Amino acid sequence: MQLDLGSDPRTETLRRLQALLVQRFGRIERAAAEWRRPEWVLVQGVIGARTKSEVSNAATDRLLRRYGSWEEVAQAPLDDLQAELATQTYPNIAAERLKASLTALIERRGAVDLAHLAEMETLPAMRWLEQLPGIGRKIAAGVMNASTLDRRAIVLDGHHTRILQRMGLVPPKASTDRAFEAIMPVMPEEWDGGDFDEHHLLMKKLGQTSCRPASPDCAHCLALSLCKTGQARAGG
Repeated sequence: MQLDLGSDPRTETLRRLQALLVQRFGRIERAAAEWRRPEWVLVQGVIGARTKSEVSNAATDRLLRRYGSWEEVAQAPLDDLQAELATQTYPNIAAERLKASLTALIERRGAVDLAHLAEMETLPAMRWLEQLPGIGRKIAAGVMNASTLDRRAIVLDGHHTRILQRMGLVPPKASTDRAFEAIMPVMPEEWDGGDFDEHHLLMKKLGQTSCRPASPDCAHCLALSLCKTGQARAGG
């Protein structure tokens, strides 16, 4: 006889957390259609390290406007790409990674084209993306979730992972890959790709306001009642 151990309590915690996040920050509309093409999302992710999303969005649009296609971006001299990406936090690294990833994609697909991902299951598609230079779990999940592919894949940046660790929802020193593996099985089953996207963006807001890296404002955090770290800090 198989015992019914019930659902993982972390799932209900995530539901309650999402309600609190929406109450505090409001709903978030998804990005405009031109910002949801898989190839656009990939480029934005590659150049976006430690840079505000709106800055990376503008830089991605600027590249496509100047060169006309991602294939032409791949052919551009590295110095030119570094100049175009001067607004990024790490422009030289961003340019090198972008050129490498686009070049590898062209070698594999004949063009900067990710249409084949629509025919693949989510995890195999993410692993395919992660074989490209500069593409880790965060960017791969972003391409699958935040684009028109609209998959149930949670994007974990530093803010999001930190909050999950502090709340005890993933192991305390989990890498992005390990955190992804730990949280995905307990994501609410009724959430679709859009819910995943909104949840990530709301968690990012929480990380930028209350749950900061060095000086979290636990006493006034909306997630205090759900957070092991916050309760320990506020109680102390």
